[in-house]
Amino acid sequence: NRVAGRPVELLREDTEVSPPVALRKLRKFLTSDQVDFVVGPVSSAVAAAIRDPIHHARVILLNANAGDNALTRERCSPYIFRTSFSNWQTSYGLGAWAKQHLGPTAYLSGSDYAAGYQIVGAFKESFVAAGGTVVGEAYVKLGSTDYAATMAQIGAAAPALSFSFFAGSDAVHFVKQFAEFGLKGKVRLTGAGFLVSDDVLESQGEAAVGAIGTLHYSRTLQNPQNLEFRKRYQALAGKAPDVYAVQGYDTARVIVEALRITGGDTADPDRLSRAIRGIQFDSPRGRFRFDPATHNVINDMYVMEVRRGEEGLANYVVGVVKDLKDPGHCPNAAA
Repeated sequence: NRVAGRPVELLREDTEVSPPVALRKLRKFLTSDQVDFVVGPVSSAVAAAIRDPIHHARVILLNANAGDNALTRERCSPYIFRTSFSNWQTSYGLGAWAKQHLGPTAYLSGSDYAAGYQIVGAFKESFVAAGGTVVGEAYVKLGSTDYAATMAQIGAAAPALSFSFFAGSDAVHFVKQFAEFGLKGKVRLTGAGFLVSDDVLESQGEAAVGAIGTLHYSRTLQNPQNLEFRKRYQALAGKAPDVYAVQGYDTARVIVEALRITGGDTADPDRLSRAIRGIQFDSPRGRFRFDPATHNVINDMYVMEVRRGEEGLANYVVGVVKDLKDPGHCPNAAA
């Protein structure tokens, strides 16, 4: 594997979703391995922990998942780029859309940790600015399996819609209980797209049908890049790609493009940062580029409805919020 005459070696380490473990393994990358790029992590807590060592070492971090808003705002760096999403992006665009298309009142709920507050807060900001009214709000311990109290509160408030941020097994439990408590068909279920993303849909089954979510990728997108990506990914992985696969693919593409721009020269991290800042290409998610003011990716955010259709049980695009930039300010983005 070579790019611009440079051999490319991929080194992997598991952070175990632990900041101390991540810091120990990062030190190995920076000292023993002397890497040119760090990719990851999944966890915002891990990303926050490795931010300062990355910044002081002047090594490029391509943040391929962690959504904490601060990473491209007050804790930004010339050497940190986000190829995934900010938490704000995942829900802000849905607020005004939901007010226009689904109704004037909403009950909000989310997991009781930083991402839950950031994502629910961004929806609330947009929904209220569009003239909507929030009739209730609840936060539930991460890893909960019983949402009866929240369901009772939603039922009593009788809003036009429910907006939630839950992910993984929490999303499975919440969506299934939403239907079991008789709310489906009475209150429109909406959320950041992780609520009904591909990794949980099959477990949710019919309970998820009709739910509305927003994310920066759906496997049902019909652009040429996604059609080709799906075909190649299916052949390699034996399954359809999801949002996490696309984030990884785009991150690798950024590295390749940066090496091409610099002729394979990674000796000057400031030059590498300037090269990355201007990278643009057509991705399976749509047009990919960074906001040079923050180093956060500019995303088209797709409003999607869960349906059974040509793709089976999937998120089908029903609207789009174009070119959504995170509104944060980064005083030292430029290298």
